[in-house]
Amino acid sequence: MAIQRLGGHDAAAAPIGAGSPSRVTSPSSFPSAHGCIRPVQIRPGPRFCPELMPADPLSLWSPADPLAGPLLPLLAAVLGACVGSFINVVAWRLPRQESLLLPPSHCPRCGTRLSWFENLPVLGWLLIRGRCRHCQRPVSLRYPMVELLCAGLWVAALLARPTSMGSAPAPLLLLLAGWLLISWLLPMALIDLDRLWMPEPMLRWGVVLGLACTAVLGFSQDSGVGRALLFSHLLAAGAGLLAMEALSAVAEKLMGRPALGLGDAKLVALLGAWLGPASLLAAVALAVLVGAIGGLISRLLGLLQRHQPFAFGPCLALGGVSLWLAGLPFWLRLAGFPAMV
Repeated sequence: MAIQRLGGHDAAAAPIGAGSPSRVTSPSSFPSAHGCIRPVQIRPGPRFCPELMPADPLSLWSPADPLAGPLLPLLAAVLGACVGSFINVVAWRLPRQESLLLPPSHCPRCGTRLSWFENLPVLGWLLIRGRCRHCQRPVSLRYPMVELLCAGLWVAALLARPTSMGSAPAPLLLLLAGWLLISWLLPMALIDLDRLWMPEPMLRWGVVLGLACTAVLGFSQDSGVGRALLFSHLLAAGAGLLAMEALSAVAEKLMGRPALGLGDAKLVALLGAWLGPASLLAAVALAVLVGAIGGLISRLLGLLQRHQPFAFGPCLALGGVSLWLAGLPFWLRLAGFPAMV
C-alpha cells in the first residue's frame, strides 16, 4: 500500500499492478495549496519479473563483463596453448602427408617418442631447455612461440567485437566461432611460410565453416538477419575469389611472372565467408600494407632478394584475425575515417 502526504493529509493509493505507472486519487481527494484537486502519480519500485528475463541464458553473459569471471581468461589461455601445440603438429605433418594422430609426438630428427611432460605446451620446451633429451639436437623456438601466440589470440577472442555477424550475436557462439577461425588460419599461415603453399582441403573447408558459422549466428538472431548475412558473406567469398584471380592474371601479364598464388585468392574467399564484404576489403587492405612493410624491411635486411616470392598468406591471416578481434569501426577510425563508422 503506497502512502503519500500532501497538504497535511495522508492518502492511501490502490495497489499497483505489474504494469506501467498508475495515476490515482484518494476517495477524499488530494487538495493542493490552492484548494484544487490534482492526481498523484505513483511509480512502482523495481522488482523481479521472470517474464522480462532473456529467453536465452547465454545472452546474459557479455565477454566485456568482466570476462564472466577471472578464471575464463586462464582457461582460454590453457586451451589455446594446447590447440597451438596441435597446430605445430598440423603445420609439420600435413605438408608431408603424414597422419596427424599416429605415430604419437616424437623428435623429428631421431624419432624418439616424447614423454608426457615434453608434450606440455611451452613448459615442455622449457623443461628440456630447447634440446631433445635423446639426440641433443636443438628444438625450434617456433614451437613455444606458436603455442603462446595461439593462447594470446584465444584470450583476445574473449573481447572480440566483429561487426560482420549481426548486431546481437549470441556471445558464446561468437566466441566459439572466433576460436575456430583463429585455429584454422594459424596452421595455414605457418605452412605458407614454410612452403609458399596452402592445403587445398583446408581452404575449401574454411569457406564452408565460415558460411556455416555465419548461418548459425545469423539465424539465431532472426531469420531476416540470417538470410541477409548469408547472402552478403556468399557474395564476399565469390567476389573476393574472382577479384584476386583477375588481379593475379593482370599482374602476371604485365610483369611476365605470377604475382599471386591461387592459394591466396582462395584464402581471400575464406575470409569473405567469415567477414563479409566491408570487413573483407579492410582485411585485404591491411594485409597489403603489412606485406609491403614486411617486404621492404626484408629487402633492407637482405632476407629477401629481388623478384623472390614471399608468403602473402600470413599477411591475409593477420588481416582477417585483426578485423575479427577489433571490428571494422576500430580500423576505420585508426585509418582516419570516423565519419564512416
